Amino acid sequence: MRHIISILVNNQPRVLARVASLFGRRNFNIESISVGESEEPGLSRIVIVTHGDARTMEQVSKHLHKLIDVIKVQDLSIQQSVARELLLVKVGATSSNRAEIQGIIEPFRASVVDVGTNSLMIQATGDREKLDALIELLRPYGIKELARTGITALPRSMQIQTKAHLHA
Repeated sequence: MRHIISILVNNQPRVLARVASLFGRRNFNIESISVGESEEPGLSRIVIVTHGDARTMEQVSKHLHKLIDVIKVQDLSIQQSVARELLLVKVGATSSNRAEIQGIIEPFRASVVDVGTNSLMIQATGDREKLDALIELLRPYGIKELARTGITALPRSMQIQTKAHLHA
């Protein structure tokens, strides 16, 4: 089963290396990893996507809590959460097919962020399946470069979720 692990850590040198090393030493594969500042000054949030059964994830959580700079560990896969990824993709584009490419990216709420003589750079955010679908539709135009951030995620607020359900 796929898991999204959110780890709140002290923003100190080598903390990311220690967390990633823990996964490596235990032979846990990291599908993606993202890290950035959190809402608390001096703390960063690491979001790791990995695979494993419930027992494996329990082991991971216990080992993470043993690291001195780890403040909080959450498995966002077992609770309601919002997970997103950023995609930048540069595709081949000529004056004759730019409008066609615009028509493809529009339903994905993607946008053109750079225009070259023979290319367009497109930015999109969303879940992995959405971004994979966009890449497949753009592939016939020739993907020149592609970068993905990896998933970042936060747990949903129960209060906001309740309001959303009332409006549904």
